[in-house]
Amino acid sequence: MQILDQFEGLAAKERGAAIALGNFDGVHKGHVKVIQSAARAAEQLSCPLGTAVFHPHPKKFFVPSAAPSRLQSNEARSDALQAQGVELLYNLPFDRAMSLMSDREFAQKVLRDGLGIRHVSVGENYHFGRDRMGDVASLIEFGKEFGFCVDAVELAGEETRFSSTAVRKALQAGDCETATSILGRMWSIRGRVEFGQQRGRTIGVPTANLSLGEYLRPRFGVYSAFAQIEGEGPLLSGVVNIGTRPTLDGKEERLEIHLFDFTGDLYGRLLEVSLLRFIRPEQKFDGLPALQEQIATDIKTAQDHTSRYLRLDRAQMT
Repeated sequence: MQILDQFEGLAAKERGAAIALGNFDGVHKGHVKVIQSAARAAEQLSCPLGTAVFHPHPKKFFVPSAAPSRLQSNEARSDALQAQGVELLYNLPFDRAMSLMSDREFAQKVLRDGLGIRHVSVGENYHFGRDRMGDVASLIEFGKEFGFCVDAVELAGEETRFSSTAVRKALQAGDCETATSILGRMWSIRGRVEFGQQRGRTIGVPTANLSLGEYLRPRFGVYSAFAQIEGEGPLLSGVVNIGTRPTLDGKEERLEIHLFDFTGDLYGRLLEVSLLRFIRPEQKFDGLPALQEQIATDIKTAQDHTSRYLRLDRAQMT
């Protein structure tokens, strides 16, 4: 997949795609439907399949101090888009000039003159242009004028509407099951393992630490989880704590995972941690003995969750 960080001055081979347009944070089931719509158009038109996203996210541009809310890193999103067959990824620079474009200017300057698109697929509720003035109806009219086709895709499933907002709300409530049902996979955090205070080692429960960075903060507490190292090998079962570790007087928000069947050095290695189920909220204990007793209980619960999941997964594969 080719990644392009501009929409002007593109080579001929980098233009003329059928694109899916949006932010695609999380690449959930609704996003996949939009990409599949663009893929069908690309096949019919014999042109490349592209995706156009904004960088930075418009919310981050308008409110730089907004709380972290990303469901994926840029790298994880790129990987997910590539897995859907996307050939061209356009990172549209969302700056002051773009923020002031009318819907018509965006369709003309970016979609027609810049990307030279032949088709665009969007979600049914898509808005664009200054103050979100444009919608699907105006995009269809601009398409007729500027020479590209438009498809507005319904984002609802049989029981729920697919949206990144719904995923965020579910995670903030500790509802991993709903988040998983919308995403089509477990929600995950990807990052390099950092040095911590090594408190876990002193109580016999070594952990790998990840910064939460720009990721959404899910409900603070303990989760059953899986992890994969450097994107390779089997899923490793574990128990995760997300929060500030109040019993240990922690202040920094971070993710810590204890892997059940792993020994070795993980510092500096890329780890992707996927949340399976919420176990309990974060709390402060009266000293280390009480904390150790609860951790032992959490580990047993997480082992039950992950082993049950793996059994069901294997059963569905046979």
